[in-house]
Formats: sequence, C-alpha cells, structure tokens
Amino acid sequence: MTTPTPSAAPAWSSLTGKRILDLSRLLPGPYATSLLADLGADVIKVESPHSGDPLRIAPDLFDALNRNKRSVVLDLRGEDGRNTFLDLVRTADAVVESFRPGVLDGMGLGYAALHEANPRLVLCSLSGYGQSGPYAQKPGHELNFLGLSGFFTVPGRLDGEITRPGVRIGDMAGAMHAALALTAALGTGAEGQHIDVSLSESITAWCSLFALPLRDIPDPLDAGLVQGDNDTFTTADGRRLSLATFEDKFWHRFRTGLAGDFPALDTPAYDRRADRTAARQAVSGLLRGVFRARDYAWWQERLNDLDAPWAPVLTTPGELLADPHAVARQLFSTPADPATCPQARFPVTFGAGLDTFRNPAPALGRHTREILDRLPTRRPSDPL
Repeated sequence: MTTPTPSAAPAWSSLTGKRILDLSRLLPGPYATSLLADLGADVIKVESPHSGDPLRIAPDLFDALNRNKRSVVLDLRGEDGRNTFLDLVRTADAVVESFRPGVLDGMGLGYAALHEANPRLVLCSLSGYGQSGPYAQKPGHELNFLGLSGFFTVPGRLDGEITRPGVRIGDMAGAMHAALALTAALGTGAEGQHIDVSLSESITAWCSLFALPLRDIPDPLDAGLVQGDNDTFTTADGRRLSLATFEDKFWHRFRTGLAGDFPALDTPAYDRRADRTAARQAVSGLLRGVFRARDYAWWQERLNDLDAPWAPVLTTPGELLADPHAVARQLFSTPADPATCPQARFPVTFGAGLDTFRNPAPALGRHTREILDRLPTRRPSDPL
C-alpha cells in the first residue's frame, strides 16, 4: 500500500512559516498550538526524553491535539539541553509554555533569557491564574477555574441547578484566547513580548457576559435566562430533541401548526416572549406532555415541515459521526485504520482551502535529529 504524500501547509495563511516551540503539556497549551499548526505554523513540540507529554497515555486525545506538529526531545534540566533549546529559540518566532509562574526562570529560560537570545521572540505563558496576583502560585485545574468564573451563578435549568459540563470548557477558553493572542502578536511587524494567559480569566471573560447582569437580581431565574420552550424534550420512544422557539414567530408557527393535533397549544396566552418566560413552568409542562405523545420519527417530519428551530440531541459518539450534516460537510476524518479514532477538522471552511489532516501526531522525539542537525549553530556530529 502506498503512503499518501502529506499535503503542504496553506500558502495563504499568515501563520505558515512561523516557527513555534511548544513546551506545554496536557490540554490547554497543546490545543492552542494545534489550532496554529492546523493553520500552517511550524509547531515543534519540545518534550522530555524520559516520558514526553503525560497526555501520551491517552493516545486518541493526544493524537487530535498534536497533529501537524514535530517532536524534539531535550532534557531542559541539563545545561546541554538548555543551550540547544536556546539555539532553537534563535530560529523561532514564539515559545508556548504552561508551567507555573517562575518555573522557566528557575531553569534559566525565562523571558529575559529568551529575549536575549532572540529579541523578536514572543513568549506565551498559559497558567491557571496568570503570572501575577495572589493566586498566581496556587495549583489549579479546570473545575477550580469554573468555580471562580461566575459559571455557577448562571442557571441553565428550570430548577435553577447548575452542574459542571463534561467538556473542559475552562481549559478550552484559555487555549482559544492563547491562539488568538499569538496570531495577533505574530502578525506583520511583530516584536518580542511576553503574553500572559490566565485560564481562570479566560473562562471568566466568557461567563461574566451572563453573570454580571445578574448582580442586582436576588433570584437568577427571574432574569429570564431560562425558558420553558428553549429546552430538550423526550419523545414517546425515549429519544430526545431540542426546541428553541426563542423568537415569537417560531413559537406562533409551532403552536398554530400543531394545534390540530394538540388542542392545548391553541391559545395565544404565550405568543409573546415575555409571557412565555414568565410562565416557563407551565410552558415546560405543556411541551413535555406534547412531545411525549408522539415518537421521534413523527416529530422529525412535523418539525421539519414547520421549519422549526429544532435538532436531535446526540448522546453517543456514533450518532455524532453519523449526523448527515457533519457527514456532508466532512467535519470528521475517516481513518485508514478502523482502530484509529476519528478527529474533527479545523472547524472553519476557507475558500482558499485547508487540509487539516496533513500529518499525524509525532512519536516521541521523531524529529529530533532532523531539526537539530539543521540549526545554524550546530554541527551534525554534535551530541544531542
């Protein structure tokens, strides 16, 4: 079987040709650099020769976060490894790290040292709480950042209960802010600087848009963020779907189109958004009874005919991969090896084209010799 030739990085991208040294591990940093690698940046993953990124123990997630990157192993605890890293810094545009504040300085590789080696270098530091402030040295994980963010002040259910999401949105918010900040900093006329990304502040920035307007409202449910008609519902055969008749026109179309089958809907009492919100418990009870009366296939046909804002609630990975819209837009890769986990492409379609799946995640140290032998200050015979 012939191995396909890897496609090139997108020629149209401003990130193509930018070299980023990635010292980060686990989720936030690698996700940030994976976005940049998808868009053409030359991301070199610098790993410990002993075990590499701890996320290698979860190969499906590791592979998705580290595609289109190259791997170099260096022991930064030793002088030779640090000197070699500084040689790499002289060829790079940015360094991304996710240690606690001060760790790089303790290794002799803080911003001052990196700036001396390469004055135009951008250092992006991702940490739990940022490089300064009373929490800077605290250990923390995504749940801690959610707890501080205001996430738990914004209700999402009629009973007011707020539960932690399974998706690590606290980490992902910080990763996306890091990728955006790096893209801006590496633009035309870029100059050296230190970018300080706080994972806690990133998710707080998202949540504050919804939390801060509640500051003078004793009961957050009174703010109208939760409505009885914007929810998920269960059909007669136990399947779930989402309905989001936020605008009055959609509610009116829904209730008049179904009034013949469900006389309880034949009332103008809830035709205004404010009235539906005020009566959210009654509206919710009404709709739950309505949806329980027919099976999913019936609802699929009727809701499509009404052009209602609805969607199935996908509850398994298989349903996600088989969704016809995702299939039509080629959102997921189709691995040659059935044992390999599919991955989502970069979730933006560019008119100029982008091949997300150019190269798989590298084996530990796969590119060490290839990259280090090309350093201008290094001879091929030098030890690694």
